[in-house]
Amino acid sequence: MTFTSFAKLAIATVALSALVSCGSLRRGGGDADSYGTNTSSADATNRAVPVQERETTIWDIFKKDNSDVTVKVNKYIWAASLEILDFLPVESVDPFSGVIVTGFGTPPNGGQSYRATVLVRDPSLDARSLHVALQTRGGRAVSGSTVRAVEDAILARARQLRIRDGRF
Repeated sequence: MTFTSFAKLAIATVALSALVSCGSLRRGGGDADSYGTNTSSADATNRAVPVQERETTIWDIFKKDNSDVTVKVNKYIWAASLEILDFLPVESVDPFSGVIVTGFGTPPNGGQSYRATVLVRDPSLDARSLHVALQTRGGRAVSGSTVRAVEDAILARARQLRIRDGRF
């Protein structure tokens, strides 16, 4: 081994050890399990204690990536949304995040053109799981009663699909 290669190896080792020690100084030498938690006397009085967010380090690149985590959506609400809004052309569908975006269309026996965005947020079959946004061709939002009527129609159809499926 030549002197030049030995010097390069020594410099790399010193730089790496300095980088590693920077991460342990910031944590204060505490347990890895207790990092980010605050166990003060405020916990005894049932007050909310803010938890610090964990800072990222260079070693986070070696951790397992959670990019394949998906949001679960209710299949009955999903299918009912597509059925009830079948008069609207579908522009974008993302079943992993629960979003349906439609183009403008006119409902049967209606004179006004609408566009809808549906968000299915939860796997449960209840009103909290569904959010519908309607817009007219002029760009104005639709009244709350109309949106509520569309949401009610979707939820009613979702319940019918669930009963028909025999899981009620």
